[in-house]
Amino acid sequence: MIQVRRGEERYRGGDADAGIESLHAFSFGSHYDPDNLRFGALIACNEERLAPGAGFDEHPHRDTEIVTWVVEGELTHRDSTGHATTVRPGDLQRLSSAGGVRHVERNDGATPLRFVQMWLTPHIPGGEPEYEVVRGLPEGTPYALPRAGATLHVHRLRAGGRTAVPQAARVHVHVVRGAVRLGDEELAAGDAGRISDGKGLELVAPAGAECLVWEMGAEPVHG
Repeated sequence: MIQVRRGEERYRGGDADAGIESLHAFSFGSHYDPDNLRFGALIACNEERLAPGAGFDEHPHRDTEIVTWVVEGELTHRDSTGHATTVRPGDLQRLSSAGGVRHVERNDGATPLRFVQMWLTPHIPGGEPEYEVVRGLPEGTPYALPRAGATLHVHRLRAGGRTAVPQAARVHVHVVRGAVRLGDEELAAGDAGRISDGKGLELVAPAGAECLVWEMGAEPVHG
């Protein structure tokens, strides 16, 4: 089964006066929808846009796996465990907040920043925070997130390109840019497909596309 969520259906958040635009795919903050709380381990898939000089001041997280994919611009990250990093397009950042961590996210550059941030719930709460940046994640290289029982696949498809969708209990496809065909569905930039027990599916990009694909198991997750 494929459930399609269109980009224009996302909950709008952020603070326009502060140069922050947030588009939420799941219930978030004051945007509460009991039928749209999560999909498997995935509890947030936010499209974030920060104007030059804008950002999120220091704020806490715990028991959340935070994975960030920078699309355009540069993201400055600082956290309470001492990490200070600039994350660029093609880099994958992971912050496992575990028992608790605080961090700052800013656009300290001169150009607009756009990134996709995804939150997943770990199977076991607590533990020590972890941080990692993978520079220039190669096409087709899976990124495993053992704490949440999930694996991320980043696909950059050229015009006419295609790739198989993982056969898993749950698969979440987010189109970063371009457009793809997923089964009988057409997905544009900002759209997502939530697949349950899918088999034999492909992503086809007639004119090229970039997609973030989460492969998740059937085990229950605990929040």
